[in-house]
Amino acid sequence: MSYQTQTQNQTNDYLSRSYSPKRAFHSGARSLTKWVEGEENQPYTLFTVKPLGPIIGAEIEGVDLSQPVGAELKKELHRAFLEYKVLFFRNQDITSEQHLAFAKLWGELEKHPFLPQGSAEEVTRFAKDEKVTGMENIWHTDVTWRLDPALGSVLRLTEVPPLGGDTIWSDMAAAYDNLPEAVKERIDGLTAIHDFTPSFGRALSPELLAVKQVEFPAAEHPVVRIHPETGRKTLFVNGAFTIRIVGLEPQESEELLQYLFDQAKTPEYQVRFHWEKNSIAFWDNRATQHYAVSDYFPHRRVAERISIVGDRPY
Repeated sequence: MSYQTQTQNQTNDYLSRSYSPKRAFHSGARSLTKWVEGEENQPYTLFTVKPLGPIIGAEIEGVDLSQPVGAELKKELHRAFLEYKVLFFRNQDITSEQHLAFAKLWGELEKHPFLPQGSAEEVTRFAKDEKVTGMENIWHTDVTWRLDPALGSVLRLTEVPPLGGDTIWSDMAAAYDNLPEAVKERIDGLTAIHDFTPSFGRALSPELLAVKQVEFPAAEHPVVRIHPETGRKTLFVNGAFTIRIVGLEPQESEELLQYLFDQAKTPEYQVRFHWEKNSIAFWDNRATQHYAVSDYFPHRRVAERISIVGDRPY
């Protein structure tokens, strides 16, 4: 049989109704649970909540973060934080000191060992322009390479580009809930290794890398973690820092990880936020992944982030 005849037969096979590609379709309704059942019916009395999606993301209106946050306000904000996973505040013309004071309400603050520092050791500064492009456009959960990854982060934008520069968050409890039962059974109980080396390590000299690898040893975390406050199972692997699943051969580990990484990309699990000057986002690092859209080059975008020390995932 000639090559031309073989090609013609293959073309006919593709045109035939007998050909059906093997694909895993997942269309239709998804299970979208915002919060522990019944809790979402409790009203908020000290501010207005404007949900941006059915399960993740809400703008908080009526709170001025330049003013001290009292115990009752903090309690309500924390309940909204757990319910919506990401809270947004607009028109917050605050200082770095007020930014720090707000973040400290939720615990001890982190010092990032690799990123540029802002006005204090606990402030990380992201200044992008025609010389420094945005590199955070990968789905990730912050600092999962730490033994105790961050509880959450408070990000404030002081300069915004004329267009673009949005950030997207994805609800990783919803991502877990909608996995096929066979996949849940496969991954429950598995652990994975998280390491800064493939990302931040690329910018370090071999000598400094060796020092930092001793200071920050690779962390082993469950593939599915339990949220310590809501009790929900969340998918806890990410493409930036998770390098392999313990106990699996490299190819099997990578194929499974790539499948799990892709779950964050499902639009039904996401909220997208368009930044304005003096906007603030406060997100739960234990329940979400995020992606900073890098579509504004060469324009300037300046942000400051403060992260809160978390606990050991289980």
